Amino acid sequence: MIRHAVRVASVVVLLAGLAGGAYLGEQRPPQTSGKIDTVAAEAADMQLMKVRENQHAAARARWTSAENTAAQKAATDVKAASGYAKDLDKSVAAAKKAAEQKKNSGPVAFAGTIPTSCNEFSGSRAVGCALTLSAGFGLDQFACLNKLWNKESGWNYRAENRSSGAYGIPQSLPGSKMASFGSDWKTNPATQIKWGLDYIKKRYDTPCGAWNHSVQYNNY
Repeated sequence: MIRHAVRVASVVVLLAGLAGGAYLGEQRPPQTSGKIDTVAAEAADMQLMKVRENQHAAARARWTSAENTAAQKAATDVKAASGYAKDLDKSVAAAKKAAEQKKNSGPVAFAGTIPTSCNEFSGSRAVGCALTLSAGFGLDQFACLNKLWNKESGWNYRAENRSSGAYGIPQSLPGSKMASFGSDWKTNPATQIKWGLDYIKKRYDTPCGAWNHSVQYNNY
């Protein structure tokens, strides 16, 4: 009887233990597998890498944009500087050309002496008067020469006939003929006058002879 009671008690204890284990098993949270945790970590790392790549790409884009802007500004500055340099070179070249033209445009100053008998004249006419006397002609001949070259050029050493090419005070045709009396024939009134007096002496004997021919034929 006692043995039977013990067996019953043992069975009861066993059943109670099984029930308690089942209950504890139901209350315990489910365990996460190590494989799932690894996948989640890798996904997080990939997301972080993408974020960093996007940040780097944005930084590179900003840097490239800044470089392009700087390059464009530098190119603009270089172009502006180049244009300024060209304009400056043109200005300098123009100034040099103007100075050279002024230097070569004369008139070359007369190196001789103007006699008192020619004091009533000035400029190239005074030089013409002095050279006429030096050539052996009198003042009466200079009166004819004055009228002749007043008609031809107005005593302008730069007078040029565009149609014929005649040049200078005596209207030499072509003007380069006067180079026989000096390489400065374009700008030196005295060189032109000396050539003109020599031409008149050889062709008309005297300035008055040249003037009379001009009156009759409108040339000399």
